[in-house]
Amino acid sequence: MSEEILTLNYEGEGSERLDHYLAEELPDYSRSRLQSFIKDGRVRVDGEPAKKYGQALVPGQMITVVIPEVHLSGLVPEDIPLDIIYEDEQSIVINKPAGMVVHPAAGHETGTLVHAVLAHCDDLKGFGGEIRPGVVHRLDRDTSGIIVMAKNEKAHIFLQEQFKARSINKRYLALVDGAPPTPSGRVEAPIGRDPIRRQQMAILTPDKGREAVTEYRTVKSYAKHTLIEAHPLTGRTHQIRVHMAFLKCPIVGDVLYGRRKQSIALDRHFLHAYRLTILLPGHTEPMTFEAPLPPELQEVLDTLE
Repeated sequence: MSEEILTLNYEGEGSERLDHYLAEELPDYSRSRLQSFIKDGRVRVDGEPAKKYGQALVPGQMITVVIPEVHLSGLVPEDIPLDIIYEDEQSIVINKPAGMVVHPAAGHETGTLVHAVLAHCDDLKGFGGEIRPGVVHRLDRDTSGIIVMAKNEKAHIFLQEQFKARSINKRYLALVDGAPPTPSGRVEAPIGRDPIRRQQMAILTPDKGREAVTEYRTVKSYAKHTLIEAHPLTGRTHQIRVHMAFLKCPIVGDVLYGRRKQSIALDRHFLHAYRLTILLPGHTEPMTFEAPLPPELQEVLDTLE
């Protein structure tokens, strides 16, 4: 795909900010992407380069936008098997296994979910110049379960807006050591980067941490463990793991926030994103997807019976 030139005529009543106008006329592109077009000199008003994002438009002006050529990221697709729950031309829903990182990062340059999806979706378009095309939300490396990815920028924006608006519904199953203080409850405790252990997150004061809310309920009680369903209302890094540790019932197998001596031999933590309800691009009603517990986690529960 080569560069594309779009021509728009502003016919509004009174003046309007350039970036606001472009966002209304070109909904397939995010506000930040459109602002990058302005910054890079790709937007002209009456033949002259736009001066700033908030440049005021007056009726009758002509705006031209040069859409840059879409480049796929420099990532090399890898033929890694995927457990696909659902797929259409705009999005894909996957049951991610534990041990797989979602997108490339330091120490994980290959073998990620993004590499696998690039191999599966040969029509996956690059957008935003990111090294994580299609990624809308994330799961920790050792958290298994449902994750949705976008196949183009329009779908990416559509899905991201739902996560920002907290209109999606995510449910996790977690086996914890001991039991929470009440059979069901709600944790409201701000989370941020641990000031001492920078690889970890921690509960911080409201002025230093970001809002984090998790609801939970007991699914089944065992002698020394509890299976809970967690419903995060926000999406902070390690949120469920940090909140459960905060309640003094850390997730089994969590070497970062759990007990030093693990109560059950498990080479991952017992956290699985088993249900996701979301409105996918091109659909009129939300859809619910489910993924059963992986064998190694189900085996743990069978042993506890």
